[in-house]
Amino acid sequence: MKLQKILNRLQKLHPKEIDLSLDRIKVLCEKLGNPQEQIKAISVVGTNGKHSTINAIFSILKEAKLRCNVYTSPHVQRINERFIFNNQELDDEDLSDLFEEVEKINNNQEITFFEILTACYFYKAAKYPDNINLIEAGLFHRFDATNILKSNLASIICSISKDHLDWLPKDQQTIEKIVFEKTSSLLNSNIIVSKQNSIETTEAIKKTINNNSSKKIYFNEDFSYSIGENNFFYYEDKFGGLKLPEPNVLGQFQLENISTAIATLRLLDLNIKDIDIKNGIKKIKNIARLQKIEAGKLKRLIKNNQLIIDGSHNEDGARVLNEYLNTLDCNKHVILGMMANKDHEKYISYFKDISSLTTIDIPGQPNSISGKELKEKFKDIRNVQYKENIEQAIKSIPLKKNDLVIITGSLYLAGEMLNLN
Repeated sequence: MKLQKILNRLQKLHPKEIDLSLDRIKVLCEKLGNPQEQIKAISVVGTNGKHSTINAIFSILKEAKLRCNVYTSPHVQRINERFIFNNQELDDEDLSDLFEEVEKINNNQEITFFEILTACYFYKAAKYPDNINLIEAGLFHRFDATNILKSNLASIICSISKDHLDWLPKDQQTIEKIVFEKTSSLLNSNIIVSKQNSIETTEAIKKTINNNSSKKIYFNEDFSYSIGENNFFYYEDKFGGLKLPEPNVLGQFQLENISTAIATLRLLDLNIKDIDIKNGIKKIKNIARLQKIEAGKLKRLIKNNQLIIDGSHNEDGARVLNEYLNTLDCNKHVILGMMANKDHEKYISYFKDISSLTTIDIPGQPNSISGKELKEKFKDIRNVQYKENIEQAIKSIPLKKNDLVIITGSLYLAGEMLNLN
């Protein structure tokens, strides 16, 4: 209760949820002693794969007995997920104390919710100067609150695609502009570029970071992977090859994220042993990213059928999700809820082989599109229906043996579903 009251106060410090500027967080961090200048960080930018790449790095570093701080957004189930220090998520009491201390120093000055959360993270992270910080950039990056570091160990560029277009003028809603916003202000250190979804995107990245003096390594040019038989895959870079077991996360795209994680750690020469990588990739914690649900309230509703929750919400997320679904020989039933500012038609266009589609409302999200309106957009799709909530949706699906139910379209929806489960 105390934590929620503090969060309510912090959310009222600025009239807008997002106000792209670095001025306010710089002022607050100066009052805090510029903690962001006292940490060792790996910055992660992009549209998709940031969270998964960070979790792969985190899992490997823990196996190597290295201590990390981790800052990600948004959270899926509770805000504590965003604040990991010394390899542990902060509990409610410690998080409340941190927020109250920074809130007092801020002295009621106007600042967005994300900005003050980021300042809180930097303030706490500076207390662990030897830890490695894994920091996920938020919207775009150039004016993102995380972009006030003066130095870092490396910058990772994950897959970039079109998303958050409502923050760009109509005539600038291009992949080139998005690449510029995400990569033009990267620091001079090391840049690791993950697999991109098109040559056009890769070339735009190369053009934008051309004058950056960082050491740059690219997927398929400097590191790569291939899928082997008998449940393993093969990773290779200039340091040599690794025969690795299948990770504990689903989808081939996760091999791309894991390969980027390995490339980063080997480039930085953190004394990571091969066995740390092998063990680490089997222990990755990845909430709401092709997460298989094995037990709980919702799982009981579908009995022995498969249940997966995935927070993908843009066209590239839909593409990689469907690459995975297409490897499965079963009927796929999709339950979908989305935010209003997404390209709904483009997202659903990737779902070619589904047995049914049920649209639902996302509870507690005023910026979401109603399930009824979403159904109207998809009225030409076979077997589409609307149900008010997730339980009605699941009960309405005529499931047969071995069918799959996948709940997707929004991380907010994924969080609601995981809490309900």
